[in-house]
Amino acid sequence: MSTQASKFLDSFKMPPGEKGSGKNDMERIGLFQEMEYVTIGDKYKMPGTKAFNVTAYNGKQMLPGGSKVRTAGQGGYFSEKFTRIMEAEAYSDPVKMRRQYKLKEAKKNIGKAFLPSSGTKMQSGLGNHYGTLGGPVPAFSPVKKTGKPYTSDGRNFTTNPGKIGTGYGYPSLTIGKGYNYSSNPYDKGKELRRKQLEAHKSATKGGAFKLGMHPKAVFDSDPYATDKPLPPIKKLGTPKRDVKPFKPSHPAKEIGGSKAGTFDPYPSHSNDPYKPKKKKGPPPMNNSGKIFMPSPGPKSATTTSIINQNVVRTINSTNFRQVIASV
Repeated sequence: MSTQASKFLDSFKMPPGEKGSGKNDMERIGLFQEMEYVTIGDKYKMPGTKAFNVTAYNGKQMLPGGSKVRTAGQGGYFSEKFTRIMEAEAYSDPVKMRRQYKLKEAKKNIGKAFLPSSGTKMQSGLGNHYGTLGGPVPAFSPVKKTGKPYTSDGRNFTTNPGKIGTGYGYPSLTIGKGYNYSSNPYDKGKELRRKQLEAHKSATKGGAFKLGMHPKAVFDSDPYATDKPLPPIKKLGTPKRDVKPFKPSHPAKEIGGSKAGTFDPYPSHSNDPYKPKKKKGPPPMNNSGKIFMPSPGPKSATTTSIINQNVVRTINSTNFRQVIASV
């Protein structure tokens, strides 16, 4: 066996650490059960040494005897004798069978065959109802209907002829009457206002109304007025406070590794006795008494190489002979 073949077979063997580690196939490669490798331990054979389909050459071979050409004889058929389809059948006359069928169907008729009373009638032209089932239509009759005698509407009314003139500055040339002249004085509005003022003064009696008393703010007396003296006015204001500015008792202190410069004193130390850590309880177990182990996630599995996939797709049972012949 060559070195390349031995290295190829060793790659399929289980590592020594995993063989006795107790891991199942699901944890190692992500499968329920790892398939066996049938080629481990076989002798390596060089490509091209094994003939294709060796079993086909062993034993007796089928001899078809060659193809036959179709002739007038029986040599090109599977059967030895030519068999007819309608052999030993009785002769039947199709004309006679058709006549017998017509006589059989004619016996089913109750009376005689239907014969029209007369042939179809043809019309002589448009608007003619000869030969129709309904007959002539009175509404389409060409006879003139009798109506009321014609009476004249009378004579139209007549008018005088148009008068001569352009109409501008000439009266009595339009259909209506002419406009009458009405005077419009220039100061007519002023005269109307003067007459209206004189009529108003004549209707008044006496002079204008004037009050004979001292005017006041209100007509009635003040309901809240009183004769009692008012109390002294209260002085409103905030009392004065003796406020002094804040002065610190001593200047600020710097922190020198202690709490000297802070507002709060140094915190008192609290006793913290030593306590041992609590021991963890037993791990959770299932009903069978074994420690619960979560199921592992998906694992990667071995896949077929791209070359083998292309070989399977391109070579099949229908074209393997052409592939071998081309090689």
